Amino acid sequence: MSVPEAWRGAHGKPVALPAEIDITVPSVARGYDYALGGKNNFEVDRIAADGLTKVFPGTVPLALDNRAFLRRGVRYLVAEAGIRQIVDIGSGLPSAGNVHEIAHDIDPQVRVVYVDIDPIVLAHGRALLADNNTTTVIQADAADPGSILDHPETRQFIHPDEPFAVLMAGILHHLPDSKDPAGVARYVKERMSPGSYLLVSNFLDDDDPRAREMDAKMESVFGTGRFRTWVEHTAYFEGLEMVEPGLVYANEWRPDELTDSENEWTTFLSGGIGRKA
Repeated sequence: MSVPEAWRGAHGKPVALPAEIDITVPSVARGYDYALGGKNNFEVDRIAADGLTKVFPGTVPLALDNRAFLRRGVRYLVAEAGIRQIVDIGSGLPSAGNVHEIAHDIDPQVRVVYVDIDPIVLAHGRALLADNNTTTVIQADAADPGSILDHPETRQFIHPDEPFAVLMAGILHHLPDSKDPAGVARYVKERMSPGSYLLVSNFLDDDDPRAREMDAKMESVFGTGRFRTWVEHTAYFEGLEMVEPGLVYANEWRPDELTDSENEWTTFLSGGIGRKA
């Protein structure tokens, strides 16, 4: 069977699809890839994402804003905070301007561990990073951070006694209340060494009824996705020193010349970075 062009990895080499991939069910990782303009998705993902966009036109702008916040955050962490090891939880499929690419533009020795529960991320990431000795990808559940931080490959790449950054960009809103996202963040903070950083961005319920409508639509399409309040988001950073300007609309966190601060969807996404003293 030939491999679709979308599933050709680094240097055009075919990427074998894991047997457990069900291309009849939409995937958050592949839907996010589609929203970012990527090609690593299937028709079922495009139909699902287009359906969300019809209900909530901010779907694509929020995906782009989230990715832009992540990139600005990584530049800060490496160039200004001096971080040289990063764990990216809920990394999704590779896209232009990956975390390791941004970091390596500043220092090629920065070590990066990508983490995602979707097996296609593992397959695609392995192909992309085959010749990279500072970056790896593992398959693990964001709801079980212990399995991430104790994973053999994480322990190989990340020295836990030295400062490191944990990125949770657009992932905690995919954990339902039953999986205790605040508890997940608390566990990560407990495991971080002094001088480490936590980056978080999430869908925001800023008292706009469209956020609650989108909750229901996300649940029906992808089975996951929550717009939570400022109070709930603040809990993720409890005990940390906030990096200026604190927890804000993601587009207001150190915007650059590419930040679209004027779009009407800015109030649906929060972002911030905290430091463990």
